[in-house]
Amino acid sequence: MSIVDAGADTAVTKGSGAEGQVSTAARAWKRFRRHRRGWISLWVFLALFVLSLGAELIANDRPLIAQYQGELLFPLWNDYPETRFGGDFATAADYTDPYVIELIEREGWVIRAPIPFSFDTIDYYNEEPNPAAPNSRHLLGTDDRGRDVAARLIYGFRISVLFALALTVIGTAIGVLAGAVQGYLGGKTDLVFQRFIEVWAALPELYLLIIFASIFEPSIGLLLALLALFGWMGLSDYVRAEFLKGRNLDYVRAARALGVSGPRLMFRHLMPNAMTPVITFLPFRISGAVLALTSLDFLGLGVPPSTPSLGELLSQGKSNIDAWWLSVSTFFVLVGTLVLLIFVGEATRDALDTRRG
Repeated sequence: MSIVDAGADTAVTKGSGAEGQVSTAARAWKRFRRHRRGWISLWVFLALFVLSLGAELIANDRPLIAQYQGELLFPLWNDYPETRFGGDFATAADYTDPYVIELIEREGWVIRAPIPFSFDTIDYYNEEPNPAAPNSRHLLGTDDRGRDVAARLIYGFRISVLFALALTVIGTAIGVLAGAVQGYLGGKTDLVFQRFIEVWAALPELYLLIIFASIFEPSIGLLLALLALFGWMGLSDYVRAEFLKGRNLDYVRAARALGVSGPRLMFRHLMPNAMTPVITFLPFRISGAVLALTSLDFLGLGVPPSTPSLGELLSQGKSNIDAWWLSVSTFFVLVGTLVLLIFVGEATRDALDTRRG
């Protein structure tokens, strides 16, 4: 009896294999680092994303730090009336007004962001008509409302990546759970679930987005929920196939014979082996989510109009053909983001390929 138990325990250990999984992950990580193009793309993308998280420090119409009459002020976080600096109005100071900056610099100094405009700042003091071409004041020009294009690109990139990450996490979680239940239980459960997926996938997603956009006020949360309802189905098929393949392996039968519960068997023993296609597709799913948000914003079905968006800038470029800087700058940001994510996805796919040494 002890020999049988020992053999079963050995089978479970080989199947679940914490040490084996660590060793496999270490080898995959080494293969990923050897993929020079993917490794560099990962760091470039992470650097751009981290910089975009601090967009308020890069592009903002409020000074970061100011000193007036020997007192240190932080206009980025606090509102100060214009009278605080010797002005005439008791309302919040407008730091885009050169007169206000001149008042502060008479008895102090100001440290401003590299781009002294936020995504929604309208430059009323620009001498050129909008959309204005790139110049020393606006390095990438302005849009048709006089807002700085560079600032809107930075904030739009941040929103696109955060939205894509959230959509990827939600869709992946739903897809992995649905595929795991289908593959592990099999039988009638799998059959009914597959018919449900066929019906659900046949629903016209774009038409539903148009209907909901006409009924409800556009918001990022609503858009995230609608896209997540359809974004899990492609991934669940891969997880389902891995669970169907692994549910009858010897180590799974041995664990079931030892009385291991179904959830424990699914998530501790079968799930690690089914995560390979999930991890492989993650960069491609993120790039697809970025492209989906940009496309919907271009069609006017995405985020609210006041939100900085890459798709909204492309739509402005279409409406203002002569303002080439709108389309060209947004094109390079969008294509650059997708290319970096695709290179990372290729490196991940090659790193998880067990046929490689």
